Amino acid sequence: PFSYRKKTLGPPPPSYTCFLCGKPGHCIQHCPTNGDKNVVSVPRIKRSTGIPRSFMMEVKDPNTKRVVLTNTGKYAIPSINEAYARGKKEKPPFLPEEPSHSSSDGPIPEELLCLTRKEVMTDTVVIPCCAVTVTSVSIRTALLECEEHTCPTCHQTDVSPDALIANKFLCKVTM
Repeated sequence: PFSYRKKTLGPPPPSYTCFLCGKPGHCIQHCPTNGDKNVVSVPRIKRSTGIPRSFMMEVKDPNTKRVVLTNTGKYAIPSINEAYARGKKEKPPFLPEEPSHSSSDGPIPEELLCLTRKEVMTDTVVIPCCAVTVTSVSIRTALLECEEHTCPTCHQTDVSPDALIANKFLCKVTM
């Protein structure tokens, strides 16, 4: 009912705009255009409640499409809506992945290259006899190919493939 409505005390906050004329500084009850029949009320603009400021892009023109009014009284567009409009580009399943290119196409440091294959080391192990880091696949195949299990770097015999020590630090660096 009409009697339940609270009376306004003092001027409205600076962020408040009149719903009749669209100008700040007064409430709709005290609008100077209240008695004028020729005045057309301004279209209501949504408030930006619930949308984080980081997702808002400030705009000067209130007639912009999808504009909202922030709590500071400025107009903004939710920039997250643009991302939803573009949509997500789905890759077809079972499509072979393209190899990721590193950000720098410069030369690869010599420490990250395998001694036997001359490729970037991925699954790295340390040979216990000479403490050299190589890829796990290359050293295991080299040790198993010869009957004496000879180390390809220091030529020591009887080096067991089970004695290889995983180099977890270098694995993290090369991935």
